Amino acid sequence: MAYQIDIESNSESQQIPAVADLERWISVALQSQKLEEAEVSVYIVDEDESQELNAQYRGRDYPTNVLSFPADIAEEVGVPLLGDLVVCAPVVEREAQEQGKTLQAHWAHMLIHGTLHLVGFDHIDDDEAEAMETLETQILTGLGYPAPYQEITEE
Repeated sequence: MAYQIDIESNSESQQIPAVADLERWISVALQSQKLEEAEVSVYIVDEDESQELNAQYRGRDYPTNVLSFPADIAEEVGVPLLGDLVVCAPVVEREAQEQGKTLQAHWAHMLIHGTLHLVGFDHIDDDEAEAMETLETQILTGLGYPAPYQEITEE
């Protein structure tokens, strides 16, 4: 399988996982869809840039964990470009802490989640959400991470 994963960071975060981990998480999500080749770009940002992009493209004026921008290229063109992911490092860090998850597990979840959006998964209605969440859970638990949608209980 030939995957090209380009990663660029414009974040001041000191807690961004290693490039090899980012590439592995995206690759596993792509392999789950039996894709032979694919190209994905990842851009890691801070909250100001995430908020600006979220407002511009989704009409939501706040920073968000991950934005997915699927490529709009006709299949006949033969370019394996799936699209771009924009990940907001500070939001991912804050969510991991709030949800009682390890930072690695939450980063893995966000990259897998975003990659699945690039290949056509969505969570607009309940059936789509259930299918996407089930696949995310299978991929993450297969990597040795806890199920991402478990309720976190404080003792």
